Amino acid sequence: MLYLTALNPTDAVLDGLLPAAGSLGVPVTVLTDRPDDWPAAVPTRHCPVRQPDAVTEAVRAGPTAAGLLSNSDHLQAATAQAARRLGLPGKDPESARRCKDKAATRRAIAAAGLDHVRAHLLEPGAPATFDAFPAVVKPRDGVASEDAYLVTDAGDLARRVTEIRRRRPDEPLVVEEYLPGDVQTHDTLGDAHTRRVLGGWRTTLGAPPTFTEQCLEWAPATPAVTAALHAQLDALGVRFGACHTEFVVQDGRPRLIEVNDRLIGDRMDLVLAELLGVPLFEYVIRLHLGESVADLGLPEPATVGRAARVEYVCAEHGGTLVAAPGPVDALRDGVRLGCRPLRAVGSTAEWTGTNRDYLAVLHGIGPDPTGVRRALAGFRADLDWVITT
Repeated sequence: MLYLTALNPTDAVLDGLLPAAGSLGVPVTVLTDRPDDWPAAVPTRHCPVRQPDAVTEAVRAGPTAAGLLSNSDHLQAATAQAARRLGLPGKDPESARRCKDKAATRRAIAAAGLDHVRAHLLEPGAPATFDAFPAVVKPRDGVASEDAYLVTDAGDLARRVTEIRRRRPDEPLVVEEYLPGDVQTHDTLGDAHTRRVLGGWRTTLGAPPTFTEQCLEWAPATPAVTAALHAQLDALGVRFGACHTEFVVQDGRPRLIEVNDRLIGDRMDLVLAELLGVPLFEYVIRLHLGESVADLGLPEPATVGRAARVEYVCAEHGGTLVAAPGPVDALRDGVRLGCRPLRAVGSTAEWTGTNRDYLAVLHGIGPDPTGVRRALAGFRADLDWVITT
């Protein structure tokens, strides 16, 4: 039995990991604290999945475990601790905790002498102070750019901290120096001994003060940048399983924004699998079943020989989505195109300035970047989304 810890249903699980387990002939049980949110066809068991003891006992109480994994930012450390107690392959628990805690990430990189980003931890109720602007304030353990803001001075910081604390009164915040530059990603897959590069993307963000990803283009890092990135990942202890790292390059060296100890999200993992032409989700499962990354046959990113571009359609205001295209696939001028909904018609949501505003994700994969951009622009022009307030 493969046990998978999760909170709410995600595309990575429903469209990625569960079908992959089926292809491998491995039965799955999803451990979740929200079983009623999951489709009836998914085998679930209620479990307080943020608690390592509870996860450990839930696995011991079920059929014999062949593996235990999670693709949730929130559950990596707890799942890693449970896997270690059960003697199953998994991430290093301390590394998983260090990646989730953005203040701990900064301390580890600085202690290794690899980079120093000025940062200050704001415990709940502590004064909103910092000495270097512009800066970024965000939850210490946050995800998805939620409540992450660019602030320009002390007054702006105080206002944002007050605003965030209305929603998150008990959560520590981090204030750190703003790292200007083009945001890039670096995605890896590894076993206990070896880490391999899946590839990387150049990211276009929306207008500040928020950091919503609007577009990503395939752009693996150079060998020099990759080597420097891996030195920082080594300092964090990152190796096993999937990892998604965001960074900027300044003066030829990468500076980490954050490290997410799971696959790249928002359907980018599914696009990456298509681009690479590999069963990526099967590979993740096979690592957690004890196989070596060397056995997976991963291609070198520089030899893929294809271009790819992903664009997110974002809501511009809150309201109810009353009309939207369903899943669409097309072929235009040799470019494979796709549109996948990220919000259901009839659903109502507030505007957040984060990737929670995504309505759909569009992607194109083809032989060259210019042709992909042109085909994707034409594809997008034929699609409409309507939100009423």
